Amino acid sequence: MRILFRVLGLVAGGLALALLGRDLFVLAQSGNWSPIDVGALWWTVHPGSLQLAEPAIARHIHPFLWDPVMLTVLLSPAWLALGLVATLLLLSTGRRRGRRSRRFGS
Repeated sequence: MRILFRVLGLVAGGLALALLGRDLFVLAQSGNWSPIDVGALWWTVHPGSLQLAEPAIARHIHPFLWDPVMLTVLLSPAWLALGLVATLLLLSTGRRRGRRSRRFGS
């Protein structure tokens, strides 16, 4: 499980850096800061699931979870959200405690 979380954290971190690079490129080209938000990125990747998420969350879980919690997440910059996910995943894996493995000598 540790390896899976570490790989997912590294992938999310790479995506966060790529999105930050995209936002900085747009800033250099246009002169105004307009980072892509999570909702716009989600809409670009799979619009149908975004349209189904609101009624599913509001009806089946709790309306408070959609507004304001999910709306805040959807309006946050995508690089920041993915960077936070990557940080949490990588911190959750941690380092092994104890002695090093002696499989390969010494």
